[in-house]
Amino acid sequence: MARKRILLMYITEISGHHSATLAIEQAIKKLSADTEILNINGFNYTNPIAEKIVGRLYMTVIKRTPKVWDYLYDNPSILKRIKRIKDAIHRLNSPKFHSLFHDFKPDIVACSQAYPCGMVADYKKTYRCNTPLVAILTDFVPHSYWIYDTINYYVSPSDEVTRRLAEKGIPLDKIKTFGIPFDPKFNEPVDKKIAAARHNLKPHYGTLLIMGGGHGLGPIEKILKSLDRVQGDFQEIVVTGSNRKLYHSLKKKIKRYKKHIALLGYANNINELMSIADVIITKPGGITTSEAMAKQLPMIIVNPLPGQEASNTVYLTEKGAAIEVDNPAEISFIVENLLNDPGQLRCLREAAAGIAKPNASMDIARFLLDSASS
Repeated sequence: MARKRILLMYITEISGHHSATLAIEQAIKKLSADTEILNINGFNYTNPIAEKIVGRLYMTVIKRTPKVWDYLYDNPSILKRIKRIKDAIHRLNSPKFHSLFHDFKPDIVACSQAYPCGMVADYKKTYRCNTPLVAILTDFVPHSYWIYDTINYYVSPSDEVTRRLAEKGIPLDKIKTFGIPFDPKFNEPVDKKIAAARHNLKPHYGTLLIMGGGHGLGPIEKILKSLDRVQGDFQEIVVTGSNRKLYHSLKKKIKRYKKHIALLGYANNINELMSIADVIITKPGGITTSEAMAKQLPMIIVNPLPGQEASNTVYLTEKGAAIEVDNPAEISFIVENLLNDPGQLRCLREAAAGIAKPNASMDIARFLLDSASS
């Protein structure tokens, strides 16, 4: 029997989209070690120069003019206006996709971002390709850029998103509510005492984990300044991701802070850090929040960006799994109240556990293997 071949596609190396496909890849290998997997950056594969330009432009927009991103995100009028441009780009990319499909011969394709999913969807229509295509949503919002007739299945992160996809005309039998995929190691137990000692932390102290996603975005320095006003003994883990400027800035100032801080750059052991923490202060990316929910870790979300972050925040706060703070200066009051109120912490943990989908990666991997054409 021939080995199954699965093509996974994402965009941007340091992103939740990439983390999602890596998690699915690991899960597939656990279930079927001989499956051949190709996990590629769809944007870089088709337009490597454009990827760099668009990536820098995106980072500039969300840092300096987030309201512009809010206007562009899931805007039907924008979608209508750019349709011709999008169709032209997809036609230009079709020959590359034709070579990719001819050489790799995937039995199924799964995309964790709408851009490569749209390219594959249009490729299928142009070349009358019957290879199953699966759209894997990694945020709690089903924006219109995901909607294509040639997508065979949608993987939804929640019942609410499933309902909204159905409202957009997607048949319910094409939607699988598996959750957002994350590394299965987040479901494995961690010895908190050993992990804390590894980072020179006290296991019996209250611990805050402060993150700004893979790129280290957000008002992290303002958050730390606010936290220094909180009474009581607790410690902090700060992860700056790929933001080297922030890392070096904090390293110079770290002795000025009253609280003990374990400062890390890009970390590959977030599962361990979440196991140490009692509360996470973070950007509400889909992957990070799914990992935190699996760990039943209370979340504080500070000043989320418009678009997917704002939508994720609405979902999490409505479910009682997170607290939103618009002003970083107010973090001190929220944290002080939380650390002095075990009942509220317990409610946040229970709410997170109630909506967590810890088996998402394995469920998606199993579904892809079962659905792969043979």
